[in-house]
Amino acid sequence: MAQKGLEDLFYDMLKDVYYAERKILKTLPKMAKGAQSPKLKAAFEKHREETEGQLERLQQVFEIFGKRAVGKTCPAIDGIVEEGEEILEEFAGSPAIDAGLLATAQAVEHYEMARYGTLKTWAAMLGLNDAVKLLDETLQQEGKTDHDLTALAETSVNATALKKAA
Repeated sequence: MAQKGLEDLFYDMLKDVYYAERKILKTLPKMAKGAQSPKLKAAFEKHREETEGQLERLQQVFEIFGKRAVGKTCPAIDGIVEEGEEILEEFAGSPAIDAGLLATAQAVEHYEMARYGTLKTWAAMLGLNDAVKLLDETLQQEGKTDHDLTALAETSVNATALKKAA
């Protein structure tokens, strides 16, 4: 059996994150529908649009790498999405639902930032400079989304959940 190298690892993680982004794209409308806060609904809708662009960039990275864009099941993102679905079910109509959905969304963002940061580093090591730019663009976008979600949590969503629960 031939030993695998960084190229194989890069391709494997690229497939993983491609699957994750497609799963996220399908999940975001459910989260937006379940959110009570208009600002949180808008954040989910905005991220859905951004995710479409992220998928396009990933497809370009696959092309640069010379491989077909294909996903590989990602148990990590499946687990985070499952947690979000549980929150939607268990906290429906509850004042805490938005705080739970926002926490789930941030778990997704942190997962994505970890993956894109690693892929960007590996792409640089593999000399895939055009891929580095695309991956960095997505990494920056994910960081901004996480920052925006934190601000939303701190300025309204968490306080609303606390007030209404008291």
